[in-house]
Amino acid sequence: MKKNLKKITTFLIINFTLSSIFYYLIIKSGISIMLNVGLMWVPALSSIITQLIFNKNIKGFGWKFGKKKYLVVSLIIPFVTCLIVYGIVWITGMGGVSIDRLTEVFHKPINTVMIIIPTILFLFNLIAALGEEIGWRGFLASELLKDYSYIKTSLIISVIWFVWHLPLIIFSNYHANSTPIWYNILMAFICITGFTLITVWIKMKSGSLWTATIFHASHNLFPQMFFDVITIDYGKTKYVTTEFGVGIALVYIIIAIHYLRKNRTLSYS
Repeated sequence: MKKNLKKITTFLIINFTLSSIFYYLIIKSGISIMLNVGLMWVPALSSIITQLIFNKNIKGFGWKFGKKKYLVVSLIIPFVTCLIVYGIVWITGMGGVSIDRLTEVFHKPINTVMIIIPTILFLFNLIAALGEEIGWRGFLASELLKDYSYIKTSLIISVIWFVWHLPLIIFSNYHANSTPIWYNILMAFICITGFTLITVWIKMKSGSLWTATIFHASHNLFPQMFFDVITIDYGKTKYVTTEFGVGIALVYIIIAIHYLRKNRTLSYS
């Protein structure tokens, strides 16, 4: 435990020190693609440095792809979650929907917007998400699971990951503008907790870092770049939609509870 604690502490010190540089730049100038991707790759760099210091290699992160079914599940869960949440919003009249908004935003024909652009955006999100997942699920989950249960490991990562996001939510434009900042913070914590419980479980079952990476990329793609775009805000809509609404957070928690009940004694593979 002592060695693991030193490794984890070293990782966190490096991670938050390097992240603070990006916090400053993002808070000063706003979120940009380059700064966002740079920040997302800080956990990867921090974990690789830490692993090289203590183990002289980067083994044990879960580099293999594992069973295909877990890769597919990781891709589908965020999409189905959005279908449920945004579908309820549209059907109940809490928000409107317009597919034409996709062509207005991307300035491309609808067939291009529905097929080519999502593919390109998913690959981009996959590269960006890999940076975070190498650190959070690849390194940190692997180290914590040596001494803690699946639930404790997930909750520890949830708190750390939430704190890591907090400066962006409070001091930059990484939040839903039409809802109070306290609501953004609360929903972010719930969403991150559900997200982590799901991805750690799938990573443990598959032994693959790529499941969490695909889940993360899918989570970033579908709400932000598709469902939010086609949804018309009626004033209170974003209390339910977006990453900072109750909808996705609640569905993720429900899925996480399902995994908790499905296998309480899940061991690390």
